[in-house]
Amino acid sequence: MARAAVPLIEITAATHDVELDIAYASDRNVTGRPVYRRPGCYLHPDAEAKLRRAVDLARPLGYRLRIFDAFRPAEAQWRLWSARPDPEFLADPRQGSPHSRGVAVDLTLVADGEALEMGTGFDAFTPLSHHGSDAVSAAAQRNRLALLGLMTAAGWDFYDKEWWHYQLFDARRRYPLLSDSVLPEPMM
Repeated sequence: MARAAVPLIEITAATHDVELDIAYASDRNVTGRPVYRRPGCYLHPDAEAKLRRAVDLARPLGYRLRIFDAFRPAEAQWRLWSARPDPEFLADPRQGSPHSRGVAVDLTLVADGEALEMGTGFDAFTPLSHHGSDAVSAAAQRNRLALLGLMTAAGWDFYDKEWWHYQLFDARRRYPLLSDSVLPEPMM
């Protein structure tokens, strides 16, 4: 595991005008129990700049972003893989996830304080979670497309199996895997 050559930037509601609902610090995730000891939200500076752009694009449309996960220490990726080794929805920790590089974010859109309907919840490991699924309501399809449009316009790549997941292009080649030790205060 590499140490961060560039320090990760903490993402907060006050500094980034986002809502935080860090699912892996709760039992509302695929494991059914907290993976993180504390809810932290961090991104590599390259990803943080693109997040700011997405926030700026969402604001005039009346949307805010609610973040479920961002940097995920490599140790956490192993815990998730141990609970559910499903390569369709989780990166094998031996190759590593863009999350474990600080360059991925899981999120949804919020309007008037309420999350928009997306057809499934976060971490729903089902084909209904795929971008472009026509098995979810038309409203959910529109909302997913709105999120996709905002995030791609801000410079993010997407993972076609998870409507909530966005990452920087070429993440595995350009960014090293990082462990919990790179954080100023551990999450694990």
